[in-house]
Amino acid sequence: MLRLRAFRPSNDKIVKIELHPTHPWLVTADASDHVSVWNWEHRQVIYELKAGGVDERRLVGAKLEKLAEGESEPKGKPTEAMRGGSVKQVNFYDDDVRFWQLWRNRSSAAEAPSAVNQVTSAFSSPPPSTKGRHFLVICCENKAIFLDLVTMRGRDVPKQDLDNKSLLCMEFLSRSVGGDGPLVAFGGSDGVIRVLSMITWKLVRRYTGGHKGSISCLMTFMASSGEALLVSGASDGLLILWSADHGQDSRELVPKLSLKAHDGGVVAVELSRVVGGAPQLITIGADKTLAIWDTITFKELRRIKPVPKMACHSVASWCHPRAPNLDILTCVKDSHIWAIEHPTYSALTRPLCELSSLVPPQVLAPSKKLRVYCMVAHPLQPHLVATGTNIGVIVSEFDARSLPAVTPLPTPSGSREHSAVYVVERELKLLTFQLSNTANPSLGNNSSLSDTGRFKGESFEPLPVKQVKKHISTPVPHDSYSVLSVSSSGKYLAIVWPDIPYFSIYKVSDWSIVDSGSARLLAWDTCRDRFAILESTLPPRIPIIPKGGSSRKAKEAAAAAAQAAAAASSAAAAASVQVRILLDDGTSNILMRSIGGRSEPVIGLHGGALLGVAYRTSRRISPIAATAISTIQSMPLSGFGSGGLSSFTTFDDGFSSHKSPADAGAQNFQLYSWETFQPVGGLLPQPEWTAWDQTVEYCAFAYQQYIVISSLRPQYRYLGDVAIPCATSAVWHRRQLFVATPTTIECVFVDAGVSPIDVETRKIKEEMKLKDAQARAIAEHGELALITVDGPQSVTQERISLRPPMLQVVRLASFQHAPSVPPYLTLPKQSKVDGDDSGIPKEIEDRKVNEIAVGGGGVSVAVTRFPTEQKRPVGPLVVVGVRDGVLWLIDRYMCAHALSLSHPGIRCRCLAAYGDAVSAVKWASRLGREHHDDLAQFMLGMGYATEALHLPGISKRLEFDLAMQSNDLKRALQCLLTMSNSRDIGQDTPGLNLNDILSLTAKKENVVEAVQGIVKFAKEFLDLIDAADATAQGEIAREALKRLAAAGSVKGALQGHELRGLSLRLANHGELTRLSGLVNNLISVGLGREAAFSAAVLGDNALMEKGWQDTGMLAEAVLHAHAHGRPTLKNLVQAWNKMLQKEVEHTPSTKTDAASAFLASLEEPKLTSLGEAGKKPPIEILPPGMTSLSVSISVQKKPAPPNQNSQQQPGKQLLLEAPPATATVSAPLQSDSTPVSAPSQSESTQASVSALPQSESTLAPVSSPLQSESSEPVLDNRAPAAASASGPDSVGSGTSVPETSMSNSTLAGVPPQAPEIQQTSVSATLPMSDPLA
Repeated sequence: MLRLRAFRPSNDKIVKIELHPTHPWLVTADASDHVSVWNWEHRQVIYELKAGGVDERRLVGAKLEKLAEGESEPKGKPTEAMRGGSVKQVNFYDDDVRFWQLWRNRSSAAEAPSAVNQVTSAFSSPPPSTKGRHFLVICCENKAIFLDLVTMRGRDVPKQDLDNKSLLCMEFLSRSVGGDGPLVAFGGSDGVIRVLSMITWKLVRRYTGGHKGSISCLMTFMASSGEALLVSGASDGLLILWSADHGQDSRELVPKLSLKAHDGGVVAVELSRVVGGAPQLITIGADKTLAIWDTITFKELRRIKPVPKMACHSVASWCHPRAPNLDILTCVKDSHIWAIEHPTYSALTRPLCELSSLVPPQVLAPSKKLRVYCMVAHPLQPHLVATGTNIGVIVSEFDARSLPAVTPLPTPSGSREHSAVYVVERELKLLTFQLSNTANPSLGNNSSLSDTGRFKGESFEPLPVKQVKKHISTPVPHDSYSVLSVSSSGKYLAIVWPDIPYFSIYKVSDWSIVDSGSARLLAWDTCRDRFAILESTLPPRIPIIPKGGSSRKAKEAAAAAAQAAAAASSAAAAASVQVRILLDDGTSNILMRSIGGRSEPVIGLHGGALLGVAYRTSRRISPIAATAISTIQSMPLSGFGSGGLSSFTTFDDGFSSHKSPADAGAQNFQLYSWETFQPVGGLLPQPEWTAWDQTVEYCAFAYQQYIVISSLRPQYRYLGDVAIPCATSAVWHRRQLFVATPTTIECVFVDAGVSPIDVETRKIKEEMKLKDAQARAIAEHGELALITVDGPQSVTQERISLRPPMLQVVRLASFQHAPSVPPYLTLPKQSKVDGDDSGIPKEIEDRKVNEIAVGGGGVSVAVTRFPTEQKRPVGPLVVVGVRDGVLWLIDRYMCAHALSLSHPGIRCRCLAAYGDAVSAVKWASRLGREHHDDLAQFMLGMGYATEALHLPGISKRLEFDLAMQSNDLKRALQCLLTMSNSRDIGQDTPGLNLNDILSLTAKKENVVEAVQGIVKFAKEFLDLIDAADATAQGEIAREALKRLAAAGSVKGALQGHELRGLSLRLANHGELTRLSGLVNNLISVGLGREAAFSAAVLGDNALMEKGWQDTGMLAEAVLHAHAHGRPTLKNLVQAWNKMLQKEVEHTPSTKTDAASAFLASLEEPKLTSLGEAGKKPPIEILPPGMTSLSVSISVQKKPAPPNQNSQQQPGKQLLLEAPPATATVSAPLQSDSTPVSAPSQSESTQASVSALPQSESTLAPVSSPLQSESSEPVLDNRAPAAASASGPDSVGSGTSVPETSMSNSTLAGVPPQAPEIQQTSVSATLPMSDPLA
C-alpha cells in the first residue's frame, strides 16, 4: 500500500520541489542552486542547469542564437551572463498547469452552498495561451529564468526590469478575459508585488501598500462569489488579499483585506477544498503553528502546533480515500511525512509514513539521519507525494487502488435520475444525479452546431450535471476507511471497514441493518444475493505512544505494540471464508462455514459469477521490511483514538498492490463455485481486481501492467490482454469494459469471435434439442412418433466462418490538455477582441474548419475518427457505468461527472457492442466517410458483417471481404468487377460490328487494364467461385469464371497454380471451349505441365502430348503415348532419346550418361555394370516391352498385367474425384505403368533398369531391377504421371497435378478392376462424362 515509487539520490539538500500535473516531471532545486527536471516515471533527467551562478552552456547558446539571427555583438552584458543568486522558487507553466490551476480554484469555490451560478456552471477550458510550449520558470534573487522545455530556448528577466528589487516568490495569474496572455506576479523584497506579461516581457502593474516585510509566498484562489483573489504572505506575519480580476487595468492596486496570521513570518499558504463548504486557506508560519482560515468570513477556524518544538516548512491539502479523515499533510525537518486528522476539530497529528524505511538501506549512511526539506502532493493524483530530503528526491505512493467510499444503486427503468450511496464521517448519504435538462447530446439533435462550430456533445466542455446530496437517517458505526458494494439485485448495500474489521449489510428500501459482524473482506455473487466474507477475530488494541513521553514509557508501548501485531497476524491466519445468503424475507443465513481446504491465510476475496479467493504464499520478510511494518502498525488509527492498524499499512491486507516481483507471478488465486463451493479450474496469479459482466459472458482480471479478458461461454476461453497499467476499477456494459486508471478513462470493446469450440457446442446443443424433442414425442405418442417419411430434403450448407476474438481500446478521457505543438511554431499575434469584432479567436476558427463538416440536410459530420480526449475528473474515481448514453463517474468529493459518448466514432462502436448494429449504421452517417472502413472492420470483428455492408463510405476491397463473410456473393462479384476494372471483359461477343472495329485501339487499352486488374485479384476470383459453388450460385461463379478465363488467355498473366485452379473450375462448369483456348495459350507460354493438366481435364490425348512435346517435357509424352498405345510413340521416343543424347554430349563431366546419373540416385546401387553405358553407341531409353529403335518395330498388342489395377470398367463415366485415402498413388489409364526399361544391346539379357526420367530430372528411386515383363508401379510424388488431385483445386493439397490421366483416380466406392483391354483400344474407350462433375 505504501511503496517507494521513485528515488533519485543527490549529494546536496533538495530545498525546492514541484510536480507537473499531467507529465511525469518533477523539478527540484538544491541548496547549491542547481535546478534539474526529472522524469520520475522513466527515472531520467530531462534538463539541468546552474541557476545560481552563470550557466556557461546557456551563455554560449544565447550568443550563437544572436549570431544566427544576424545581430552584431550585443551592446551590454547579456542577461544570461548575470549571476542568478539563490533559487527561491521553481515552477512549470503551460496550458496543462494553467487549466488545472483554474479547475482547482473553481471546483473548490463551487463546493460552497452559497456559490454563485457562474462558478458552479460547467467549466469551459480557457483558450490556449502557451501554444503547446512547456515553460520551466525559475525565480532567482537577481532574475527570473523562463525556459521552454520543447525548444530549450530561454529568456531571462533581470530584476532591473522589475524595479531592481530581489525576487522572492512568484505565482501565475490567469486572465478571466482574453488579451495579453499569461501574467506572472513576483513578490519582492520591498513588500510590493509586480506583475510581468509573458508576451511583452514588460512590467504591467504593481500591488502596493500592503506589506512592510519581504513577501514569502503568493497564491491565487477563487472566492465562492466567483471573484479571483491573490493572497500573499510576508515576513511581517501578515496575510493580505488582493483582487486578481484585472478587468480594471489600473497600474497600482491596493489590498482588499489584511490579517495578522503568524507571529514570525508566513512560510507558505495552501488552498484546501472542503466537501460541501467554502474553500479554506491553510498557512504555516515561523512561529511553528499551522492556521486554518475560512474564505468567506476570513476568520481563523483553528490553530495547531503540528509537531512540537519544530517549525513546518511545507504544507499540502490532501484528499485520499484510504485515509478519509486526513486532510492536510505537512513536513518538518525530520524523516516523516505528518498528517493532520480532522483538522478543524480533533486535529490529531500522526506520522503518515517514515521515509527512511522506504529508501534503499545502502543509500543512508549508518550515522546519517534522513531530513525532509520540502514536500509537495501531486495535484491530480493524490496518492503520489514527492519529498526533497538531504539524500535526494523520494516519490512515495500511497495505495493507488483504493476507491472513494461510494457505490451506485441500480436506476429504476424509465427514470432519468440516478443515485449512489456514500459514507462521509459517520453518516450514510444519498447522492442523486442526472444530466441537466439542456438538449441531451446523447440523443443527437441534428443541427447541434454550437457557435464555435463544434458538436455540442463533442466539445471539451464537460456535460452539465444536476446533483443533490441527501442525508439518510441511519448512522454508521465507524469513520475509518470503508468499502461499499451493492448486491446483484440492488436490494442490499454492504459496507466493510477493513481496519476495524467490521461489516454491515443494509436493506436499501428502508436502510435497516440486515446483517453485521467482524470481517475484513466481502464479495458479492453477480447472480444472486449471496456474499462471502473473510471472518476475523478482533485484534487487540495497539496502545498509542504519547507525544513527548518518557523513553521508558515509549519502550513499553513499543513492546506491547509488537505483541499486539503478532496476535493480529495469528488472528488473520486463522480467519476463514464464509458464505451467506440473503433470503427474500430479509434474513441472512449461513450457507457454508468455510470454503476451500487450504491452510494458507486468505488475503483477498473477489466476487463475481465465481468466488475468487487469494491466499498468502509463504515468503520470508526481510528484517528492514519487518521494522518498517512494526513502526507503521504502531501508529494510532484514525477515529477517536481507537486502536488497531493504521490507515497506511505495508502488511498484506488484500488491498495491497505492492508485491515483490517474485511474488507477483505466484499462483495463489483459486476460483470456487457459489453453488457447490468446489474449486473451479487451477490456481491463477492473484489479480488486483476482477470484473464480471451482468450476463456472465465475459470477465476481466486486472494485473499491475495489463488486464486479462476472457469469455465464459460456451466455456472459459482466454481472449487476450490489453496493456492498461495500474487500472483501479472497471465496469462492464454488454461488450464494453470501461476502465479507470489514475490518469485516464479507457473503453475496451470486446468480442469473443467464433472459435471451433463454439461451432462444436452449437452442434451438440442442436443434437440435444433434437433428442429432447424425440423423447417428448415418445412420451406423448409412443414409439410410432419416430416414424418419419423422407421427402425431398434440401440441405442448406451454412458456411460458418470462424473469426478471431477482438479487443479494441479507446481512450475517453485523460488529464492532458492539448498535445504539444512542434517547436518551430512561433506564437501568433493575438487579435485584440473588440466589441465589434467577432468573438471567435483565429485558432478556434481553424479548429472549426478541422473538426466539423456539415453533411446534407444540415447534419453535422465529425471529421475526426475518435473525439478529442475529455478531461478526466481528478483523483480516484468510481465508475458507475453508462446511463442515458453517457458514462458516469463519481470522484473523491462525491461529485458525479458525465463523460459524453456522443461522438459518432464512439457512439457507433458502443451501439454495435451493445448489439444494436442497425442504429450503429444509422449513426455512421454522422462520421466522416474516411473513417467508415475503420468502423466496418470493427463491426466485422463484433460479428456484424452484413450490417457493416450498409456503411456508405467503405472501400471496395473491404466491401468484398464483408460480402464474402456475410455470404452476399452477388455484391462480392460486383465489388470484384469494380476493383479489377473488368466489367466489359470476357463477354461472349458473337462478332464485331463496325463500331467495334473502329474503337479497337481504345478497347485494347481497356483490356490491358482489365487483365492487370484480374491478375491482381486472381485469388479473390477463385475464392468467390468456390464460395458460389459451395452455395449453389452457379450464375455468379460463371460470371467470375468468364473474367478469369479472359485473363488466363493472355500470355504470362496468371501463375501456374492459378491456371491449374482455373482449368479445374472451367471443366467443373463445362466451359470446354474456353478450356481448349486456355490449353493452346498455356503451350505458347511454355507451361507444359499446366497445359497438359488442362488438356487432361478436357480429355484430349493428342492435345496433352502436344502440350508436353512443345514445351520439351518429352519423358511425360513418351510415357503417356506408351501407356495408351498411341501411334505417335516411336517418333516421341526418338525425339526424347535425341534430346538426352544432346544433354550427354554437352556435359563434360565424368558421369555424363543418364544411366549413371540415375544410379547415383538409387537407394541401393547394385547395377555397376551399366557404368559403361556412356562408351556404348547412342543412348536408347525405351518404355518396357518396346524393341530397340534400331530394329524395325511393331507395337505389340499385349494384354495388361493383372497387378495393374488402376483402370475402370470401360462403361463407367470418369469422374473428377479425389482418390481414396488408403490407396497408393496410382497412375490410371496406363496398361504398362510407369516403369521404363532400358534394355542393353543384346536382346537376350532381360534384366533392365526401370527409369523414370522427367523434364525436371528428378529420378525416381526404385528398389530393385525389374523384369521388363513385370511392371510394378513406381511411386514418386513429384512424378506428374503419378499423382492425385484433391478437390477442385489441386494446388490446395500440395500434391502435383496429374498430367497423363484424364480421370484422376478410381472412385472410392467402385472396387478397382483391371479388365484385359488391348493397348491400342484404351484411348477409344474413354467416354467423356458430360460436365466433369
